[in-house]
Amino acid sequence: MASNTMAGLVAGSHARNEMHVLHGEQRPPTRQSVAKLCRVCGDEIGVRADGELFVACHECGFPVCKPCYEYERSEGNQSCPQCSTRYKRHKGCARVTGDDEGSLDGDDFNDEFQIKNTKDQQNVFAPSENGDYNPQQWHPNGPAFSAAGSVAGKDFEGEKDTYNNDEWKDRVEKWKTRQEKKGLVGKDGGNDPGDDDEFLLAEARQPLWRKVPIPSSKISPYRIVIILRLVILAFFFRFRILTPAYDAFPLWLISVICEIWFAFSWILDQFPKWQPTNRETYLERLSMRFEREGEPNRLSPVDVFVSTVDPLKEPPIITANTVLSILALDYPVEKVSCYVSDDGASMLLFDSLAETAEFARRWVPFCKKHTIEPRAPEFYFSQKIDYLKDKVDPSFVKERRAMKREYEEFKVRINALVAKAQKKPEEGWTMQDGTPWPGNNTRDHPGMIQVYLGSEGALDVEGKELPRLVYVSREKRPGYQHHKKAGAMNALVRVSAVLTNAPCMLNLDCDHYINNSKAVREAMCFLMDPQLGKKLCYVQFPQRFDGIDRHDRYANRNVVFFDINMKGLDGIQGPVYVGTGCVFNRQALYGYDPPVSEKRPKMTCDCWPSWCSCCCGGSRKSKSKKKVHRGFLGGPYSKKKKMMGKNYSRKGSAPVFDLEEIEEGLEGYDELEKSSLMSQKNFEKRFGQSPVFITSTLMEDGGLPEGTNSTALIKEAIHVISCGYEEKTEWGKEIGWIYGSVTEDILTGFKMHCRGWKSVYCVPKRAAFKGSAPINLSDRLHQVLRWALGSVEIFLSRHCPLWYGYGGKLKWLERLAYINTIVYPFTSIPLLAYCTIPAVCLLTGKFIIPTLTNFASIWFMALFLSIIVTGVLELRWSGVSIQDWWRNEQFWVIGGVSAHLFAVFQGLLKVLFGVDTNFTVTSKAADDAEFGELYLFKWTTLLIPPTTLIILNMVGVVAGVSDAINNGYASWGPLFGKLFFAFWVIVHLYPFLKGLMGRQNRTPTIVVLWSILLASIFSLVWVRIDPFLPKQTGPVLKQCGVEC
Repeated sequence: MASNTMAGLVAGSHARNEMHVLHGEQRPPTRQSVAKLCRVCGDEIGVRADGELFVACHECGFPVCKPCYEYERSEGNQSCPQCSTRYKRHKGCARVTGDDEGSLDGDDFNDEFQIKNTKDQQNVFAPSENGDYNPQQWHPNGPAFSAAGSVAGKDFEGEKDTYNNDEWKDRVEKWKTRQEKKGLVGKDGGNDPGDDDEFLLAEARQPLWRKVPIPSSKISPYRIVIILRLVILAFFFRFRILTPAYDAFPLWLISVICEIWFAFSWILDQFPKWQPTNRETYLERLSMRFEREGEPNRLSPVDVFVSTVDPLKEPPIITANTVLSILALDYPVEKVSCYVSDDGASMLLFDSLAETAEFARRWVPFCKKHTIEPRAPEFYFSQKIDYLKDKVDPSFVKERRAMKREYEEFKVRINALVAKAQKKPEEGWTMQDGTPWPGNNTRDHPGMIQVYLGSEGALDVEGKELPRLVYVSREKRPGYQHHKKAGAMNALVRVSAVLTNAPCMLNLDCDHYINNSKAVREAMCFLMDPQLGKKLCYVQFPQRFDGIDRHDRYANRNVVFFDINMKGLDGIQGPVYVGTGCVFNRQALYGYDPPVSEKRPKMTCDCWPSWCSCCCGGSRKSKSKKKVHRGFLGGPYSKKKKMMGKNYSRKGSAPVFDLEEIEEGLEGYDELEKSSLMSQKNFEKRFGQSPVFITSTLMEDGGLPEGTNSTALIKEAIHVISCGYEEKTEWGKEIGWIYGSVTEDILTGFKMHCRGWKSVYCVPKRAAFKGSAPINLSDRLHQVLRWALGSVEIFLSRHCPLWYGYGGKLKWLERLAYINTIVYPFTSIPLLAYCTIPAVCLLTGKFIIPTLTNFASIWFMALFLSIIVTGVLELRWSGVSIQDWWRNEQFWVIGGVSAHLFAVFQGLLKVLFGVDTNFTVTSKAADDAEFGELYLFKWTTLLIPPTTLIILNMVGVVAGVSDAINNGYASWGPLFGKLFFAFWVIVHLYPFLKGLMGRQNRTPTIVVLWSILLASIFSLVWVRIDPFLPKQTGPVLKQCGVEC
């Protein structure tokens, strides 16, 4: 396969001391090639008197020559066209109105800002003065200066432009009225032209989010019914235990045990939903606060992680769409970096990303110009909506048609790569320059890093910079444990910390594209909140899915979990981490504790003696015994926070990193603080043998140390993804994604909550992310099997919520929720027994409940009513439809008697005996065009238990009805209770039966089911009646035997 990359692929192994740039080639024009030309007039910029390159703006470095700079200061708006920062006076330039009287002269000005020469501009990663990564944006075709002040940067007046004049005046007047009521604005001072600016500033100071309380008329009855249901359960179990069925004692005992377990499971599931919470965000306030006109953009940078393993099972076109939606985010391009983890070292994915990077040069500006949603082309062009709605640009139709054609050509190129990858050459894959592909052996290959876009990548077709796109494949060698997805995610955490070190990280599966381009802004409303942001470990978004049939037969959407359970957890300590669609606080993944709010000191009286203070309840603690909150590393957390605020780098041009530099950075702290910080079990034992990475962990606000260059950083990045890097460290134990379960997401979030971190559930009006889900029965059951197996592994590990984390900061209702996530697979055992009991009762003629009195029947009726009312009220406050709720109930039974049951036994075999069992799947092709996969039948062992239950209960119904016919009218009364439970099982398993039999173009399953039942009953009745045999009226004559 050939590839067309933007920079050379770097492959190497730290242990073998190898580093190779495998495929350098001529790159498209980058910003460095035009850095010496003025972007206004096109002339050469020239140099200053000291021989250094003239730099007009020291905030962004936008290339402007001195004549244009002087003209703009004297005749224009006196600001930089790139970042809108006001130009400062250079030495030898005339003063203009607005210059500070005490402005620095040229020499002092240069000393303060330390301008780098053009050689330093060749660095891939150029940090700003405050240590944050702040790459420059270049616009070759950018607009020239104008007296009206039109700039290429973001226009802050966009908030005002969204309203017409009347609407804006009305909004300002309402604000003035509120201010007058508060006594903040006089009634006679309302015509000041600066009122609009004052209004915007006041608006920006408002909270970025708020809780939306659920009306008490909806939540209060819900809580009352929960309490009533608890009381009814107590009386119900009193009756069940004190009134055994002696004629069917074994069945009665099994049923009571099952019912007690169901009640326990219901409590674990119900009480974490006691205080559900809704939240809403204010994106315009976020923009007004952090994207002010004339100031650098202060939004927090974000690193986006996309994980993939096998491109033949995870189609490259799907991964490409996810990457394209990330690159087209509505977020400053210099603050977005996309890292794609290829855990299969596939050249197919490598070449697909090269094609994706090339297509992004046209797709990203098209998305931003016309503000289209979603920004994944496959799903945008397949929308069945009026795409012309709200579009006023006459060129849109023409450009959309051209873009659709280019995307189809892009798909053809990707399909050609996939077709070529189906058959691997005997000598292995070869790159464009003839070099063998380093990942030909997927289990034994060096680490690989390729930067496609970014500060050294190609510009888009409009000459603007694109977000950074980085291909990462971690090193793999035989004999090392790689920990699957969790290990790949930890490798991405380290490599991103070395290359960009954004304080926030977004984690996405390769099939989850960004459906809402403002999704990251939604998360930043919480993470950048001055009060809540520092205490948040992550912001979790709900998962939404495409391509699911209208009826959602197997509850693939998981609406009940995402719209009821997760909102309930948001009212406690936060939702659980579900593996994708989550924006992390990087510091929380490093195992640090959240900041501790300082409590106000108690009022004390110094007039009493110390011995009296103890008796009177006063407190006179000496200053030397002041309480110190300790963080994860054992040292005082507040001091660690001070340490994070600094950037530690060696002064000079050579980027040499050593732990001694960190120690030098601690100058100014006393010896006690230095010893507590530097002797915290040694940073290397925690984070590994990478001084660059260790330095990045101390930078709470992100960014890179000054003095770094691309070569040193790439070399260090290869080091941190080496296969032996995590040995004898805390990675996977206390840091990063936690190892020990196939559901590493639950375990990782649980560890963070145990340390006291909080999480937030963000549900924007437009779904933030959308993905694909398996819609046929067998694939859905295997997905549920994997989740349940992970829960069983956690239950049998030291991290089990039943005994882990006591004495920490995990709230007890949050603990109940986590307990529920790891014990729910064990419900499969009592559920299987309970679903078998109706058939046994019908076949044997016995029943688990004795004859009911009128008083006892009240508790049964009350219990059923409380279950129904609880469900109705839950749907009322959550907005979930009754169809989604019912599908969830059905699949709870289907998954419980199949996937959950197998997960319990597979988990026990794996953890206790080391036996790893796999269930094979064989498939048969489907011929339906729409939702064809829904009717794709795949036989698997998981189908055996529910199939057996359906047959047993159907046979039981037939046998019970025939027995009642034989025994006469008196036997019909006890039969109804048995039939009720049998039909309860059959109705819940109906979607499973439909999955085995149903198709849209065949006889409906319900007709087949009732036909079998009615035919069987009618046959038995016919045999019982025997209409064709003559009936004898006299005595029956039989042949006598020996004992006659």
